[in-house]
Amino acid sequence: MSSLRPFWLTAWLAAPAAALLMLTPVSLAPVQAQATQATPAPQQAASPASASPSQTTVAATSHEQRGVTARAIDKVKQVAKSAGDIFSRVPCLTPKGGSKAMGSLPHVAGKLVAGKPVVIVAFGSSSTAGYGASSPDFNYPNRLAAQLRRQYPTADITVINAGVGGEDAPEMMKRLQKEVIDVHPDLVIWQVGTNAVLRNLDPGDTAKMVEDGISRIQAAGGADIVLVDPQYSPAVNQRKESAGKMVHLLGKVAELRHVGIFPRFEVMRDWHENQSIPVESFVIADGLHMNDWGYACFAQILGDDIIRSVGQIKLGVNVPADVRTYRPM
Repeated sequence: MSSLRPFWLTAWLAAPAAALLMLTPVSLAPVQAQATQATPAPQQAASPASASPSQTTVAATSHEQRGVTARAIDKVKQVAKSAGDIFSRVPCLTPKGGSKAMGSLPHVAGKLVAGKPVVIVAFGSSSTAGYGASSPDFNYPNRLAAQLRRQYPTADITVINAGVGGEDAPEMMKRLQKEVIDVHPDLVIWQVGTNAVLRNLDPGDTAKMVEDGISRIQAAGGADIVLVDPQYSPAVNQRKESAGKMVHLLGKVAELRHVGIFPRFEVMRDWHENQSIPVESFVIADGLHMNDWGYACFAQILGDDIIRSVGQIKLGVNVPADVRTYRPM
């Protein structure tokens, strides 16, 4: 009977469970359409007594398909609900000091206002790739993409995940041209510095490489750039002095090169110290990587800043583009 299954169902049954988690409610429509097509019309259905062996086989296969389809749809609905309910127990709040957006993202905001396609490259290491998330649906680039598409449902928005676990500035510079510059992005979100801290590399060397990389991106087309500094977590905090230098120097680079900085370290520290959220509520057992909630809240705050920037452009607010954009603290 398996030979009678349509291609989409065979592929679905063969896919790992993680693939199901990547589906969104939007993808339910074609599934439901297939299920509807598999149901014979009442006037065409043969009675069991008069059905031929081939008709009986087709009917049994159709029934099996409907059962598998229904279970798959239920699974997708459960995943979509869990994605929507992730903040139900612990809300995602901006730091208590308020969000002080000092600038804008003129390139990506202008594209969205004009209704032009937008390409965002999330460049970084394992916390960009999504290590620690229960599925790809919960890594921060995918959460950010979903948020922006909800806000701008008619926009053509592409978010490319260019995260590679274990890397820092030296390795990232080797793929900067191919995976960032050659893509011609409108926005580059560059997460960097954590692995340099863990390896006891000189923060000054990292900052210099990042500054060189920013210069190359700017020279290639003027994409908006946002740096993301290391995460606040037990593993990083064990090297407190190095982490502090890295956070400080990346902020200085952002200021000198007139790009955005998202102070992830301070945002995550605010979760713990000011909002009284246990570290294990946003960091997995390895003491380093974020979990589903951590990635989701990070993406939410970052997305809010992007949406705010677009709103400024729409209102005609003259916000200097050459100042640090992301300063939630």
